[in-house]
Amino acid sequence: MLSTLLEFALVLGLMTGLAVLMGKWLTRVFTGTRHALPERYTYRLLGIDPLETMGWARYGSALLLSNAAMMLLGYFILRLQAVMPINPLGLAAQTPDLAFNTAASFITNTNWQAYSGETSLSNFSQMAVITFLMFVGATSGVVAAAGFIRGLSRSSSADIGNFWVDFTRTLYRVMLPLCVGMALVYVWQGMPQTFASQALATTLEGAQQQLIVGAVASFESIKHIGTNGGGFFSMNAAHPFENPTPLTNALHILSMLLIPSALTYTFGSMLLQRRQGWVFFGTFLVMFIGFLALVYGAEQNGNPLLTQAGANQTLSIEQSGGNMEGKELRFGIADSSLFIATTTAATTGSVNAMHDSLTPMGGFVPLAQMMLNCVFGGDGVGFINLIQYALLTVFLVGMMIGRSPEFLGKKIEAREMKLVMLSVLAHPISILGFTALAALWPDTMASLNNLGPHGFSEVLYAYTSGTANNGSAFAGLNANTPFFNTTIGLAMLIGRFFTMLPMLAVAGSLAMKKTVPAGAGTIPTATPLFMVLVVFVVLVVGGLTFLPALALGPLVEQLQLLSGQTYN
Repeated sequence: MLSTLLEFALVLGLMTGLAVLMGKWLTRVFTGTRHALPERYTYRLLGIDPLETMGWARYGSALLLSNAAMMLLGYFILRLQAVMPINPLGLAAQTPDLAFNTAASFITNTNWQAYSGETSLSNFSQMAVITFLMFVGATSGVVAAAGFIRGLSRSSSADIGNFWVDFTRTLYRVMLPLCVGMALVYVWQGMPQTFASQALATTLEGAQQQLIVGAVASFESIKHIGTNGGGFFSMNAAHPFENPTPLTNALHILSMLLIPSALTYTFGSMLLQRRQGWVFFGTFLVMFIGFLALVYGAEQNGNPLLTQAGANQTLSIEQSGGNMEGKELRFGIADSSLFIATTTAATTGSVNAMHDSLTPMGGFVPLAQMMLNCVFGGDGVGFINLIQYALLTVFLVGMMIGRSPEFLGKKIEAREMKLVMLSVLAHPISILGFTALAALWPDTMASLNNLGPHGFSEVLYAYTSGTANNGSAFAGLNANTPFFNTTIGLAMLIGRFFTMLPMLAVAGSLAMKKTVPAGAGTIPTATPLFMVLVVFVVLVVGGLTFLPALALGPLVEQLQLLSGQTYN
């Protein structure tokens, strides 16, 4: 137990140190005025004016249209996969609904996979569609955060930056260097990196076996640094080629948290309010530690029905104990729990254990983190989501004490709150609306492999994962059907753009306002008390919104487990 706590503390300590270093670098990228030679060539090639300034509408339009064009390109490549190069296995093209789902998944940074990567995609598709869209989706999220923070930092100006400059700089100065360096480390640790599709291996019995390989190391680097999460193999980070050693497992976890945590430091630096940035970092950390403790406790305590049947689930030097179903023996309960908490906090979706095999309360944690969608969150968008709750907190507290709400010296008025609520409500409306539709859809039962509340949880998890742009799954649901491919694809697009664009509008609105000096009635936001208030508002809003749905799934399943009720 002590070693587990020390491991958790070490990882969180390393994350904090890396957040400062990465935050400083992101600040330089977002505020620099000089353009490197490759950037200047890119501007010239694409006809970009680096001196052009953009308001939020033009900035958001550039983001939306560029993402739409790249999604369309990915869709057509997947539809034409059978005639594309580097396809030695002769894999067929994806169906229209699956290609739409896949393209929407990777452009939105979700990486939901309704297919098995090693048997459905050629190496060309893995690189030209999946890896390419991983870079685009992750970079777009960071760029959205850059424009958003810039809007909060400016006064009496409609300018929140230049989308094309931000995208080019983030890609060249952040994503590519980090991913190339991490890929080299992964190759050193034993991950394949080859254009070949298969490798011949001799088993211990002397038999010959064909192993699927490919450009795995480069895939894995952007997968976690970009909080993407899609797997080269269907087993994702539980596969030894994707996660061969304890070091790669730790690097995966740190990579997922790197940019989301660093943006709090970047925010404080760009606004010259470092303390405010640390308050938001603390908000992330408090929620994360709480959920980590909950999932670890639930999984380490195991299944009471197995204990009644005589199974020994006690932690000892000889075994991990607890609920080991769906987990790798080499990772055990502790590393699996840390990965589960991280991948759903950072909305990555990568898995080193099967979430469908978690205990009911263990499965509650990834669901809850995705429903809140602001426990670190994905690259860029997680920080934006936290600020929407900070604005909501300021507004609620201001109304309670009879003061006009202010945030960072700007008055929060009706326009800003309408946009914030549009962003806040889009998330649960998508999750609950599509879940209700699926519950009424006549063919849903045929896609379920489990009955009772766990079957409902599988459907709820799918739309929560899609809307939160996470991508992990309760794999008992067969989601590769026209209905699920289409509706989950729409949920991913709604969850991405119906929350991001309104918040860019908020940033644009605040950028045009004058900064007013703090008065006697100003609510201080750079304090531990405000951190507690934000956490409280996040949990209350999330609880009131999603508790009825959770009560039909993991919560009632936990009560039935304790009472000894099971489903065949």
